[in-house]
Amino acid sequence: MQTKQSQLIKPEIETKIDGLMAQMTLLEKAGQLTQLGPSIVGGFDFNAFMENPDPEMFKNAQLDFHEDWIGKGEVGAYLGVQGLDEINRLQKIAVEQSRLGIPLLFGLDVIHGYRTIFPIPLAEACSWEPELARKTAEVAAREASAAGLHWTFAPMVDIARDARWGRIAEGAGEDPYLGSAFAAARVRGFQGDDLSDPQHVAACAKHYIGYGGAVAGRDYNTVEMALQTLQDIYLPPFAAAAEAGVLTFMSGFNDLNGVPTSANRYTLTEILRGQLGFNGFVVSDSNSIGELVAHGYAADRKDAGKKALLAGVDMDMVTKSLRFDIPELVEAGVLPLDVVDEAVRRILRVKFLLGLFERPYRSSAENEAANTLSAAHLELAREAARRAIVLLKNEGGILPLSQEKIRKIAVIGPLADSPFDMLGSWAFTGSPRDVVSILSGIKSATQAEVLYAPGCDINGKQPADFAQAIEAAMQAEVVIAVVGESARMSGEAASRLELGLPGHQESLLKALKETGKPLVVVLSNGRPLALPWVAQNADALLETWQLGVQAGPAVADVLFGAYNPSGKLVATVPYVVGQCPIYYNHPNTGRPSGDFWFTSRYIDGPFEPLYPFGFGLSYTTFAYADLEILPGAKKITVSATVTNTGTVMGEEVVQLYIRDVAASRVRPVRELKGFQKILLAPEQGQTVVFELEVASLGFHAEDMQYVVEPGQFKVWVGTNSAEGLEGEFQVR
Repeated sequence: MQTKQSQLIKPEIETKIDGLMAQMTLLEKAGQLTQLGPSIVGGFDFNAFMENPDPEMFKNAQLDFHEDWIGKGEVGAYLGVQGLDEINRLQKIAVEQSRLGIPLLFGLDVIHGYRTIFPIPLAEACSWEPELARKTAEVAAREASAAGLHWTFAPMVDIARDARWGRIAEGAGEDPYLGSAFAAARVRGFQGDDLSDPQHVAACAKHYIGYGGAVAGRDYNTVEMALQTLQDIYLPPFAAAAEAGVLTFMSGFNDLNGVPTSANRYTLTEILRGQLGFNGFVVSDSNSIGELVAHGYAADRKDAGKKALLAGVDMDMVTKSLRFDIPELVEAGVLPLDVVDEAVRRILRVKFLLGLFERPYRSSAENEAANTLSAAHLELAREAARRAIVLLKNEGGILPLSQEKIRKIAVIGPLADSPFDMLGSWAFTGSPRDVVSILSGIKSATQAEVLYAPGCDINGKQPADFAQAIEAAMQAEVVIAVVGESARMSGEAASRLELGLPGHQESLLKALKETGKPLVVVLSNGRPLALPWVAQNADALLETWQLGVQAGPAVADVLFGAYNPSGKLVATVPYVVGQCPIYYNHPNTGRPSGDFWFTSRYIDGPFEPLYPFGFGLSYTTFAYADLEILPGAKKITVSATVTNTGTVMGEEVVQLYIRDVAASRVRPVRELKGFQKILLAPEQGQTVVFELEVASLGFHAEDMQYVVEPGQFKVWVGTNSAEGLEGEFQVR
């Protein structure tokens, strides 16, 4: 049976690769394994760019692209090059001036949109709609390829169980089943059905592997985990990306059980090439080969390059180790030439599959203009944004706000009118000029008078002065407070020790609460925040994350009832930061948390999270009934009836969880094994049917073999990971 990965091996392409490699010098081969970024030599303030990354700033930068290396065929790929004219200029040197005319591969971090910035991936996953993620990835690919790019360093498919880790924003949360569905969907969206289609780009599953398990949630930190945990929790989304035909993987920064993942032969060769059958190429993360020296795993750059290549990394991002050191290593007999040749073959294979030899110049100015920020793209951005929003609280049905009854609204908070912060992390090609702020969205959606005051800054750098905000609140009939994190408070190198609202924002909310006016809190953030006071005291609480260019209209759609929220959490929300890492699918202990003193609990706070995985409310209500379980030898059929018991149409994410009651290894208290999103009119019911494969109920045993053990299983069908109809079945 042919897999997506086996289909990457095409005899006609392999023959062309043979002919090309027979002509290549060792230095030209080393060049193919080298990815460069432009060297900034002047006219560019990197720190200012990180504070406010605007693509326009690159126009004044003085960059060195090492054109002399390109002309000699000693570069294989670039990252960070922006601008169609510049990309085509460099490509022309490679194709028309180098000896063999091998095209360059241009890559960029297109994480959640190119110019049309969609919700951050964590937010988008809260839709529980992988097909939506496929569509947004397809639009991102269309815009990126129109700008001349061939390759995106996405999707990030790391499992993230610790909200302190800033890069939780870039993935699909904590669950391997849900994460796998989104990994496959995003790969399909980026790459399309035809890899040579110039409207698509090569995808890159990252960061392989275990990066999300960094100790203490501190980015780049070490990772220690059982190999069974690696296989059962962290590997499945990468396996799903491979099965979807992803062309590239990126090795991570972290060490895994003492061996850095950019030089880990077990994960890169035995698992990735052997177990998963991957036939594309592996690129290191930026300078992660060079950092093998800092890890203490390599003596110097030369040793680092050798160890990475022997382990299974094919392309060196930035370090230049492979370009400079391969010839000497091969000639000294410490690096076999066939290892170099295999890495070169994998890279050339991807270039041929993308059609770069036939179409090295990917786009034109006219094509770029037609495919950037189009009306259809903005419409999808609005749809994706509102589907990402999670309603966490709605005391007394205060939402949706009545357009007829409310005449004055106070919009308060430092994020209400902050277009840049709506973009979130990894949106370097987006522009705040394209963003509709939440304040603008509210003003456009209502006839009521809107009074606005920021109240405070985000970080608490300025002294607190709530006077204007309180005055606006006192005049209004309802207060909408927009608070949370800035765009730079999550993402890479943005780990946090505390998970509360930064600065004076919670104090601002407390002052607003004292006015006695109904308080609607809108959170804009890149990670779950621990906000027990807010959860208890807000009349309504919306988790909107960082929603991209259409943040304002999407939030307004939910606030005023044009859209009934249907999002569900994909990451557990802690009560306090001291609970981290916290996740729903944890193993039980011999003394589960309880009232008795000697149980697994805290003496100064709750064991339970603030909000569980899978949680999310609607403007309507749903009832579950009639759980039915039909066991079979290969499939267990599980069904339940879900009824809309409210007064408005709404969508519900119906979730199925299982637990292996007694096994040879301690199993999680619950594991997600299915979900379906359904739309129901008031009083309408629907029987939701799940086909549960018996083969999916297993785990990796002590000997690392995957097993499905006979015995009793519990099953739940419900609205989140903490509730549901309960039944059981036997696997024989």
